[in-house]
Amino acid sequence: MDKVMRLAAQRSVVVFSVSTCCMCHTIKRFFSDLGVNPAIHELDEDPKGAEMEKALVKLLGCSPAVPVVFIGGKLIGPTDKVMSLHLSGSLVPLLHDAGALWL
Repeated sequence: MDKVMRLAAQRSVVVFSVSTCCMCHTIKRFFSDLGVNPAIHELDEDPKGAEMEKALVKLLGCSPAVPVVFIGGKLIGPTDKVMSLHLSGSLVPLLHDAGALWL
């Protein structure tokens, strides 16, 4: 859990992902299209990835645990939470406040 929280606080937007997951690809592409350059942590390519995935399952209270997005060090959640924020108009201001978007 400590490693996940430490990594989540290092950049304005952090995505925990699995390289073969279609929803992970979608969320990474979504942020890229918005002009955000998130830190991406591919759990299947990290030696401690399984441990981090277990910590993410605990944080979310559900499985699968990816993709998981943190903005400004705060847990946002999986794809549905990110999309809900976007559709409500809350995501872009949140990204601005975290310093992930300049315009």
